[in-house]
Amino acid sequence: MKKVLNGKVYDTNTAKCVGSWDNGLYGRDFNRVSEDLYRKRTGEFFLHGSGGPLTQYAEWHGDNERSGGERIIPLSLEAAQEWAEERLTGEEYETIFGEVEEGPENLYLGGMPPEIAAKIRQEANELGISLAEVVARRFAF
Repeated sequence: MKKVLNGKVYDTNTAKCVGSWDNGLYGRDFNRVSEDLYRKRTGEFFLHGSGGPLTQYAEWHGDNERSGGERIIPLSLEAAQEWAEERLTGEEYETIFGEVEEGPENLYLGGMPPEIAAKIRQEANELGISLAEVVARRFAF
């Protein structure tokens, strides 16, 4: 599939497919979804997704008819990493994005209220420091 979006070409024939996922449904199931993560020669990522008429990839025909369809979705590096974390194995993820080293910069904030975690991430980005450093500065006694 080839698509031009925002003045950029996304082509599944020239980009490299770096990861694939499907929801496990087969054949003509109306809920079947299949997604492939691609990397362009420029390093940009995009998703090529396809699915049945009851999925986010459905195409509308007229007022009350829809069929299966496909779509290309440009992704930021962060969105591509998030997609891969949710759908690929650890080995597949590291093949695409490199080895992940655990350390203070990867502080897990999942147990905290989302608005507080967002503020900590924003402060870390603004100051160019790790999440752990932000927490240590805020709660140092």
